[in-house]
Formats: sequence, C-alpha cells, structure tokens
Amino acid sequence: MPAQANQPLPEGRQLLNYRILRVLAHGGFSFVYLAHDENETPVAIKEYLPATLALRTGEGAVPVVPEAHAAAFRYGLKCFFEEGRALATLAHPNVVRVLNFFRANETVYLVMRYERGRTLQEHIHARRGVLKESWIRETFSSLLNGLREVHSNKLLHLDIKPGNVYLRGDGTPLLIDFGAARQMLAGEAPALAPMYTPGFASPEHHADRTRLGPWSDIYSIGATLYACLQAEAPPPAEERMEKDRFVTARRAAAGRFTPELLDTVDWCLRLNHLERPQSVFALQKALSGEKPPEFRGASPILEQLKGALARFARR
Repeated sequence: MPAQANQPLPEGRQLLNYRILRVLAHGGFSFVYLAHDENETPVAIKEYLPATLALRTGEGAVPVVPEAHAAAFRYGLKCFFEEGRALATLAHPNVVRVLNFFRANETVYLVMRYERGRTLQEHIHARRGVLKESWIRETFSSLLNGLREVHSNKLLHLDIKPGNVYLRGDGTPLLIDFGAARQMLAGEAPALAPMYTPGFASPEHHADRTRLGPWSDIYSIGATLYACLQAEAPPPAEERMEKDRFVTARRAAAGRFTPELLDTVDWCLRLNHLERPQSVFALQKALSGEKPPEFRGASPILEQLKGALARFARR
C-alpha cells in the first residue's frame, strides 16, 4: 500500500501549552516536531500519523481515516498511547525522557525532552566509518545501561539502529524513537509495509513476532555495533534465513579490532534467538572483556545439557 503525502502541522500551531516551531523528522509512522512550552523550554513532540492509514492535507489538523483503515488506525493509536504511558515511567540518562502524552486532533502526541547532538548514524558518516574500539566499548556500555532499564520494566525497543541512537554534545548516548507500537500495529494490519529497518531487525521481526524479546533488541545492538565497525549494516535477516552469506565481524574486521569485540558482535547476530545473549547483562559482561561463549552452532540449552551429562558421567 503506497504511503500518502501527509502534511505536518504548521509552524505556530498550538497543542495544549506547546507551540510548534518546525518539523525535526518524519517517516511513515509519525512526525516529530520541535516545540516550545509555556516557559519557552524546547521539547520534541512525536505525532502518531501512519501514512498508509490516514491522510492529512493542509486544510485542517485532523487527519482523514478511511473506514477500511479505521480499526487498524485506532489499534495503532492505542498502542502508541500505551507505549507513551509506559515510557513516561522511565527516568534514565540513556533513555529518551517522555514528559507528557495526550490526545488531540483525533490522534496522540508524545512530548519528549529535547536533546542537542547528533545520531550515531551521522557520527559514523562524519568519522568516515573510523571509530576507536575504546570509544565503541564505552559508548555501548552506557547505552546498554539504558536498554537494561527498558527491559527491566518489561518493555522492548524493537527499532534499535544507528539512526535511533542519539549522541549528546558531551558524547553520552541515548536510546530514542521506540518502535514497539509500530511492531504491534504491523502485526494487526498486514496491508502495511514492514515497519522495521532491514539489516538491523532480528529474524523474529520478519518471521515470528511471537518470539520477539530482549534477544531481539540484542540482535539489533549487534547490527548497530557491526555498523560501527564496517560503516554498513549486516545483510537483512530475512535474506540470511534463506541463504546466509553474512561475512562475520571476526572475518570482515580482523586486524582492526580485538577478536573479543568481534566475537561479541557475532554472538549478538546469531540467527537463532536462543544462541544470542539472553540478557543485556550477559552482553555487558562480554563488552567489559569477558570472553563470549563459542556455541559452534549449538544452542545454549544444548550446551547446558551437554555440561550436565558430562558432570553426571564423572560421578
């Protein structure tokens, strides 16, 4: 289904106590605006407006939703609102801060703290793909602290990629633009285009959303790490599941980074979700220097069974 040419809210438009200044970003799911509150404090406001379900022309603020898409639009709106409610409970320096969420113009808005800096994607491009290993380890260690907080609150990000990792002016990283609501909507509205980024989305994004879990975000972290090493994404997981031509980090970046870091990246990018780190804490231990396990094609469950049988045989 082709996306429609949705119009953003005009400059100067008032939303509750927020005044729209300009569009910061837009995609097939939403607009993000820079706005000021009543104290002239800058904020970022994200508007739910999936382009394949609703159309807003320049004639009004309320989008037109065809009856055929009304149920999917309402379901996505509910997911977006609930995601905002959940994120508003998080207060972590490495996770975008949701300050408010509200309904207006027959849609939903999330108000977030405005941060100055640039995305990791822009940083990789500016550095021409040359990043120091010490910087990668330190930055991702902090970023994973934020993701660990997300997972401990029973939430998933589901759209981790260099464009959704923000680097503040002081270099500290921030997880932005959660994609959980997009994934929920995609599951309910099969006519929609895929709502994930090829190369960074896990196999579960493509094949079986019922298996989405912390390990899915960890796959995306691995792909983001790979982009830091190679200045490009790994092959899409969908292609890898059919015929895996993936050149591992251990091979592609040999000699430029330590084997331990490269093995950690490859561990995250295992196609079988059971063969990846099962928690952010396990990944953090590997990034801190602990050698990641070598599964050699076997799942951790099989390895545990083998270990138990070996211990039993020694008795």
